[in-house]
This record gives sequence, C-alpha cells and structure tokens, in this order.
Amino acid sequence: MTAIVDSAPRTRDRLSRARALHWILAGALLLACAASLQVGATNVTLTDLLAKAMRGDALSQIERVVLLDIRLPRLAMGGLVGAALAVSGAAMQGLFRNPLADPGIVGVGAGAGLGAILAIVLGAFLPAWLLGLTGNYLTPFAAFLGGWGSTILLYRVSTRHGSTSVATMLLAGIALGALAGALSGILVYIADDRQLRDLTFWGLGSLAGASWAKVLAAGPMIALAIGAALMLGRGLNGLALGEATAAHIGIDVQRMKSVAILAVAAATGVAVAVSGGIGFIGIVVPHLLRLASGPDHRTLLLNAALLGAILLILADVIARVVVAPAELPIGIVTAVLGAPVFLWILLTRRGLVES
Repeated sequence: MTAIVDSAPRTRDRLSRARALHWILAGALLLACAASLQVGATNVTLTDLLAKAMRGDALSQIERVVLLDIRLPRLAMGGLVGAALAVSGAAMQGLFRNPLADPGIVGVGAGAGLGAILAIVLGAFLPAWLLGLTGNYLTPFAAFLGGWGSTILLYRVSTRHGSTSVATMLLAGIALGALAGALSGILVYIADDRQLRDLTFWGLGSLAGASWAKVLAAGPMIALAIGAALMLGRGLNGLALGEATAAHIGIDVQRMKSVAILAVAAATGVAVAVSGGIGFIGIVVPHLLRLASGPDHRTLLLNAALLGAILLILADVIARVVVAPAELPIGIVTAVLGAPVFLWILLTRRGLVES
C-alpha cells in the first residue's frame, strides 16, 4: 500500500512532463515545417516570400509552383509518414509488450512493401476500367493489405496464451521479411526498365515524388489510422499488466487488439506505399519518449506522432541539403542517424530488451 501511495506523485510528475512535452513538440514541429519550406534546390526561400507578402507584392509563377506544388505537399507527406511510422512503432510495442517490436524490424514493413510492389508491377495488367476506378488508391490499399496480413500472422505466431515470446517474434519477423523479400525479388525480376527505376529509388525511401494527389490519396487513411491508435492509450496501459488483468478492469482485449492491428497495418502500409523503405523512426521515437516522460500510452502515442513528424521532416531537409542540388534517399538519412541512437539506447539500458 505504501508503494502505491509513494508512486502516485511520480505518476503525476510523469504525466505533467508528458503534457508539457506536447507543447514543446508542437512548437518544434512548427520550426521543422518552416525549415522544410525554407530549404530546396532553388533560391526561393520562405523568408523572401513572407517579406513579399508583407509588402503586398504578388508571388511569381515559379515561386508559387516551388512553394505550393513542390515543397508544401512534400512537407505534408513527410509529416504524415513520420507520424504514421512512429505511432505504429509505439502501438506495436504496447501490443506485443516488448520494446523491440517495430514494423520495419519484425517484417510488417516488408509485407507492406510487397503489397506496394505488387501494385506497381502487376497494376499494368489490370483492366483499364479498374485502374481508372482505383486511381492513386491502388498502391496504398495494396500496401495496407500486405501490412495487415503480416501483422496478423506475426501476432498469431508469436503469441500463445496471452504471452508474446520475444525470440519467436524476432525469428518470425526475420522469416516474414525474408519471404516478402524473395517474392519482391521475383516481381522486380519481371519488372520493366521504368518500373525498375521506380522500385530502386522507392526501396531506399524518398519524398521526392510527393504531390497533392498522393497526399489526398494517403492522407485520409493515415489520419484515420493514427486517430484510431490514439484512442488505444488506456487499453495498451492495461495490456501491459497482462490480458487477464486488462479484461478484469473492463478492457475489451480482443477488440482493442483488432483495432491496434488494423491501425498499425493501415498506417505502416500506406506510409510504405508513398515513401518507400524508411527505417528506425518507429523504434527510436517511442524509446526516446519513454526516457523523457514515461511509458503512459495516453500521452506517449500523441507525442510519438509529433516527434515522428518532426524527425522525418528534418531528415528530409538534410537529404535535400547534403548533396544539393541532388538529394539523398531519405531512408539512408534515417538509418545513418537512427542506428547510432538506437545502439546508444541499448548500451545505456541493457535490461530494456531482456525478458
């Protein structure tokens, strides 16, 4: 009883820090958005455009195209994808009750990628009327189906009697990733030259192809998935105590797990479809937030969305600046920055993954 009373102030302190972090991250997101609109291959800058607006001068055609048709949709896509990957990672870690769970590591991203590659390579063989009906939604929907199937299979294989085996989860993830990679390789082998170029650049991760059409196609699905995940905070907190305890305190465990799996599959699948392979956002962001403000999913999921959006937007800025006027694939940037951070977390908290 004394331990419970003593832990109450610590819990309130963590909750206060997490809520304060909401506002800090919101401010940081605004700064990241400004940096994204400021930087690019052309000399058009946000400060110059704001100065023109204050003087009442009209923007030139080039300035309007660069800002409204190139940088702004790219910024929107980066924020959506970063938030989707980070929230998916936090939700998967809560669902599996293990900090190693991440869509990229355990094969969910590979399954979503397989679905996207199927749509890219085999979409040309679909009837014209079906292609016209699906439009820009074909690849995101196919990626969602691939991620959904991978997530369900991974959960079924690694969870027995309400307990998830870490070793089984990792091994099953490796197997799923290898199988998805093999099937993707077959599809790449039969792809034509144009599709090969698209697949090669897509596989490294990029926001270069962002457009308002893609944002409008992917945005609603990602927003719905993130919104559903944000409502799982209490359920994931209860699940950390075990499925029996969670059910005892009034949580519909099966329904919560179903919603979590669908949300992760939708967010990861669509993010992979529009941006390609981008790693480490989903596993690093939740760890950093737990170190900063504790494991309460009621605040962790929202903060993960904000921090994930910030990190991917800034990674995109770095990708555009390092080798300007060309640009690096953003997946390379996130791997170079994310891998050392994750190794640092593992070295400083060796007990984190032991179970």
